[in-house]
Amino acid sequence: MIQLYNRTTKKLEEENVLGGQFLSLLYEKPYGKPLLFFVKRKFFSAFYGKLMDTRWSKKLIPSFVENNGVKSSELLNPLSSFQSFNEFFARKLKKTARPFDAAGDILISPADARLLVFEDLRKDAVLQVKGLTYELEDLLKDKDLADLFDGGTVLVFRLNPLDYHRFHFMDSGTPKETTSIDGLYYSVNPVALKSIPRLYIENKRALTLFESTHFGPVLYVEVGATNVGSIIETYTPAVPVEKGAEKGYFKFGGSTVILFFAKDTVTVDQDILDHSHQGIETRVLFGETIGKRKI
Repeated sequence: MIQLYNRTTKKLEEENVLGGQFLSLLYEKPYGKPLLFFVKRKFFSAFYGKLMDTRWSKKLIPSFVENNGVKSSELLNPLSSFQSFNEFFARKLKKTARPFDAAGDILISPADARLLVFEDLRKDAVLQVKGLTYELEDLLKDKDLADLFDGGTVLVFRLNPLDYHRFHFMDSGTPKETTSIDGLYYSVNPVALKSIPRLYIENKRALTLFESTHFGPVLYVEVGATNVGSIIETYTPAVPVEKGAEKGYFKFGGSTVILFFAKDTVTVDQDILDHSHQGIETRVLFGETIGKRKI
């Protein structure tokens, strides 16, 4: 069972995990390891991604919406317009569905996700989950970037397959070119994070340094996962963006967006920090206020 903190009710609730029994088989059962050898490979996720691009996959949309509480009223385009499941999965929302505070000192969530926050980042021991760490330079493949965010704050946004899967800029500013790093396709579900040391180091990922207007340098790291056929960047490098502008989207599957902030630049809301200290993720939506600029 995965517990989440609901900020509206101020209570813990159980996460609805798509394919939860299959994840348990892969990552917790000894007899699931041979199957995991194939599932973590690129060809498996690529094949599944192609399948979700077919017109046949359109048949999956109605039951997915009905069984998982997707609000069709929030969609920019009607359900009937999607010609494949991947088109639906990368759906856009009406601007009114995710309002946000435009003030420069307010930090907003870049995505619909489950959020964990780690302060006082140690570049030689970044926390994945309790008891498991990785070196920041191994994740970024760039010593200068690792040095830049040493002592800072890291925000880990885990997107469930049931979520809206586009991600956005948390401030105005100028994004640089994205660097892609090849890797495997482990699930990013907490079940997998507890079982695979240095999972983020192993998985495919994309890095973008964002020179934000109010928070200084912020590093976006998008991590691929099982069945994520692609990480699609939709922004234009070196062109200034407004707060809330779309950065990109994931094709089918659960995935993660990690934000790194430099030391003494951000203060995250206390309720999120309190639950993060307990290893409990907080449910957030794109545009939701999650902190502020540190003064």
